[in-house]
Amino acid sequence: MIGMNNYLSFQIHGGSDHDGVAESVSNLLVFLESLSSKAPLDIFALMLPGIAGMDNIHPLLVHFPIAFLSAFFVLDIIGTLAKKNQWRSVAGWCLYIGTVALIFTVITGYMAADSVAHGQDVHGIMERLENISLLALALAIILSIWRMISGSLIRSGANGIFLILSASLFILIMLSADLGGLMVYKYGVGVDAVQVSETELSHEHNQEPPHDHEHEHPHGHSH
Repeated sequence: MIGMNNYLSFQIHGGSDHDGVAESVSNLLVFLESLSSKAPLDIFALMLPGIAGMDNIHPLLVHFPIAFLSAFFVLDIIGTLAKKNQWRSVAGWCLYIGTVALIFTVITGYMAADSVAHGQDVHGIMERLENISLLALALAIILSIWRMISGSLIRSGANGIFLILSASLFILIMLSADLGGLMVYKYGVGVDAVQVSETELSHEHNQEPPHDHEHEHPHGHSH
């Protein structure tokens, strides 16, 4: 892994001489050669250590419904106000993709709830998250079916109801994201934290001491 780290470091920080290029290429070749002697699972763990260290894939999926369903809501509002059917058509596809992603996210969320240790306080948050997620999923499916039947040309009062439901879905998605973040960042659910030493805590990243600039202002006056 040292060869790959050196290669990436060179690519990030750059190099201007031929020796630096040669060393970077050499490190990359050493890294690639080391992969040839490893099993596929070992190669996967080496290339993607974060994913390989996960107990479940729920954290990988949770961002997709948040992104797509939020984009659906924003684009649909803009398309309605600007009377741009093309925008609403794109919003519809975001809704469909977001709904499919939400299905898998909810399923893996239930699986993750059974695979991580948690206390009674977290259990209450987890139950709220499950209820909100199921409500959001049901609403997303209803909106998707409605949109498929009507297309992007939902008009008048029906469109007003559709947008109200879309706003409700957006709120539910934000609430579920908030609860998920609360469990992870406050209670450390599913997190295998590494103990940090005092030396590492005192380490400062690329911080330079502030520069004191002395400004001389001549105050002499000639008479």
